[in-house]
Amino acid sequence: MRDPTSLFKNISMAETVVLSQLRRIPLSELGKLGVPGSKIKTDADVLAWKTTQSYRDYAVFLRRLNESVVGQFLPCTSTPSQAVTKTLELLNTLDRWIDEIPPLQSPQRFGNLAFRTWGARLEERADEVLSLLLTGDFSAAIPHVKPLLLTSFGSFTRMDYGTGHETSFALFLLALMLVRLYEPTVEEERSLVLHVFVRYLEVCWKLQDTYRLEPAGSHGVWGLDDSSFLGYIFGSAELREQTELPVAAVLQQDLSLTNLYFMMITRVRQVKIGPFHEHSSQLHSIAVGVPNWKKVNSGLFKMYEAEVLGKRVVVQHLPLGGLLEWDYGAHTSASDNILALPRLTHLHTQAP
Repeated sequence: MRDPTSLFKNISMAETVVLSQLRRIPLSELGKLGVPGSKIKTDADVLAWKTTQSYRDYAVFLRRLNESVVGQFLPCTSTPSQAVTKTLELLNTLDRWIDEIPPLQSPQRFGNLAFRTWGARLEERADEVLSLLLTGDFSAAIPHVKPLLLTSFGSFTRMDYGTGHETSFALFLLALMLVRLYEPTVEEERSLVLHVFVRYLEVCWKLQDTYRLEPAGSHGVWGLDDSSFLGYIFGSAELREQTELPVAAVLQQDLSLTNLYFMMITRVRQVKIGPFHEHSSQLHSIAVGVPNWKKVNSGLFKMYEAEVLGKRVVVQHLPLGGLLEWDYGAHTSASDNILALPRLTHLHTQAP
């Protein structure tokens, strides 16, 4: 068994992050693009994805979100932009649907069939809810982001939820920033994490609890988390520059919900029983074996790339193409140049 903290070693404390700019796709270009669809069917396709423009865009986007919340804590008191406010209203609508579609009372072993009813409503009304978010010229983006939204809340067939669905939502936000519904400013990016992503987690947790969704692709006690990952990355960024709360603070029973990392740990304790070191061995190993939050943050990027983005079973259902370009043939073959790509942990390209 590999040392669970090995990805957190050999990370320079003097590492400086120079953020790349995120490119812009004009709305006038959308008519020339296809809509996202299933692209990843084999392990070779996973490697191919890592040579595409969409993978580069996602790497830049995640790093920008990460850096925007360093030293920032919850609750976020800044006033969100109109676009962020409309996104929160969309999530609030989906939350209300859970109340309107209660779980069925008949015994069901895996998941509750009412989740499929909730999913059918999302599929039927996706254009409607997106039209409230994407008004005017932005309405041209609806068919390009709709598949991403539909795969952001779980599988309505398997009645499960996991890190692939969470990644789909992050790609949904990326697509909207590429067309500049959201502006790539520190304030907007911070708001996407501390307002939108937090609200997204709340909706997903409510879905999981109400409809008893299974974890998708769980690694059991050897995985970081049965369902989620990005909250740990963003939460460790929030804590990265402070020294009052050591990494081992997560071993305390009652954590203050002032950051996403502590929110995630609290959620794990709510849904799992038994000693923390037994049901969450990876999280426990990080708590006792990684000396500071900077190394936690960098190591989690490595782990996300390896254990989420690098696993076919996790990413095979991601809708790719269109705004999220599937263009690996235009650049290089995956086998020739995969190691030369900018890694999620080393985006040092100077912004143009």
